[in-house]
Amino acid sequence: MVAPKNASERAVFDFFQTLSTGDLDALAVLLHEDMSWEPMVTDIPGAGEHRGRDKVLNEFLGPIRGVFKPGDPKVHIDAIVSDGDRVMVESHSTGERADGKPYANRYAWAVELKDGKILKVREYMDSLYVARFFDMIPTAGEVQA
Repeated sequence: MVAPKNASERAVFDFFQTLSTGDLDALAVLLHEDMSWEPMVTDIPGAGEHRGRDKVLNEFLGPIRGVFKPGDPKVHIDAIVSDGDRVMVESHSTGERADGKPYANRYAWAVELKDGKILKVREYMDSLYVARFFDMIPTAGEVQA
């Protein structure tokens, strides 16, 4: 089991635990007001840099999380390393879309903190999986008509 070794890692653990609940009001307390979140992908829902805590919560996370069942997806931390206010995380996420379609993806995260709060999030994921999950392209083995 992975455990935080310092205050920066604890802040990131708390961030992912709270994110996994879907409680965006509780998450707001952990985010710096000048924060940014950037999924490091193109051409999928949520791509691009999102700046400012309120915009991240209301215009990015709210709509993305709204695709899932309440409280999904869950983030499971597999590894964590840090250097001061910079924390790197390997994780996997599990859950279900609102219509019951299962979700299971792998991630790497680069997180920067300021004053003990999340300032920058860079999110790396399997973008092909996400495109298929959002029905943007057929899954392996599906035939297009």
